[in-house]
Amino acid sequence: MDSVKNWKELTPEQRREERFKRWLNAPGVKFDSPEAQKQYKARVTRLIKAIKLQEPDRVPCMLPVGYFPAYHAGYDLKTVMYDYEKQRDAWIKFMRDFGDMDTFSGPGLVLPAPALEMIGHKMHKWPGHGVADDVPMYQFVEGEYTKADEYDKLIKDPTDFWLRTFMPREAKAFEPLAKLPHLTPFVGLPIFYLSAFGNPEIQAALKTMMKAGDEIVKWGKTVGAVAQTAMKAGYAPFSGGMSGAPFDMIADMCRGTSGIVMDMFRQPDKILKAIDMITPIAIDEAVQGAEMSMSPVIMMPLHKGDKTFMSQKAFETFYWPSLKKVLLGMIDEGLVPMPFAEGNYIPRLETISDMPRSGVVWYFEYMDMALAKKTVGKVSCIIGNLPISIMATGTPKDVKEGCRKLIETCAPGGGYILSAAASMDKGNVDNLHAMMDAAKEYGVYKR
Repeated sequence: MDSVKNWKELTPEQRREERFKRWLNAPGVKFDSPEAQKQYKARVTRLIKAIKLQEPDRVPCMLPVGYFPAYHAGYDLKTVMYDYEKQRDAWIKFMRDFGDMDTFSGPGLVLPAPALEMIGHKMHKWPGHGVADDVPMYQFVEGEYTKADEYDKLIKDPTDFWLRTFMPREAKAFEPLAKLPHLTPFVGLPIFYLSAFGNPEIQAALKTMMKAGDEIVKWGKTVGAVAQTAMKAGYAPFSGGMSGAPFDMIADMCRGTSGIVMDMFRQPDKILKAIDMITPIAIDEAVQGAEMSMSPVIMMPLHKGDKTFMSQKAFETFYWPSLKKVLLGMIDEGLVPMPFAEGNYIPRLETISDMPRSGVVWYFEYMDMALAKKTVGKVSCIIGNLPISIMATGTPKDVKEGCRKLIETCAPGGGYILSAAASMDKGNVDNLHAMMDAAKEYGVYKR
């Protein structure tokens, strides 16, 4: 952090403490009242102790809110993707209406649909654009945005590849960028590559990018306003940025599922070289995200590391070594990586336990939480994993009973944060209250 003069001389533990201190003290935030500030510190302290595998006053709770605030306010996902004022009002209304909660997530994942439309974005479908208006979730569109024989181009110069090859395939407005020359010549005469910017098609693409950029800035101000309002009211942010597994970055963004599976057998060395190239980028992205947030916790959705996608041998060859490097790289910077293990990670528990004590927070979707507590839970804080079906369709009584069992299994000794297996969109707000109530009723640590 720029505010710490001797940052490079600090140990990873000291860097994390500096980041925790910043998260706890929230410099620059003018709280609405002394009580709001007191509650903010209590909530962050609760989370920090859980991360450190200590026993706080009680088990923290990370409510699986998702896009629920939009529906709570009488809107839907489509409405708040296009109308930023309604997006802001919906999230603030939910915060005010719900009351006491340990963490609060703003609308940072409610993407600005007007900007996506401007560029002709192809990697997602969203309500009103590729899927029905009332669909409560995006749909990711996989594709071979990188061809099987293009690994060498990607590895040699990832920035050039992204600009002139990937972007023209990913969005309609970027197609003219394929006509750009390589932008890193060393002949000393810029006129030879600047002339390309006289091409009307390239100029139109750049103007569209600028217009979309303005739109994203407008949306970002809304997201920032919600975050500031929440912090001033005493609600703590949890996730302070986002990163991922290098294998997923190639599989999701570049090759698609079918492409990466074939590559694992036909050209495994190319995958591993590309992973080596991406790994430091993933760490840098996490650091940059954390610098813009109070929280040092970095959310990491893991998509293709579960047992249904690859064998344990493949996991230990293609997935875990680079993911481990990313996790350790973040820890070295004082960050707290929070991998969200989507799918079945039960066979991975022993492998992923190879981490520094209290360095990582593991968030599980499908998991035997008792087994997780006995393995990963010895060295890492764990989060989860009430089935989202119970949150969405069960009764408050069902929710409280499920939470009680999880707390009894995972809370002893500290290092546990109560949550669901995924986020809910539509549903009963009483079930969210039931989860929060369960943390307060069953999660108190006896002194």
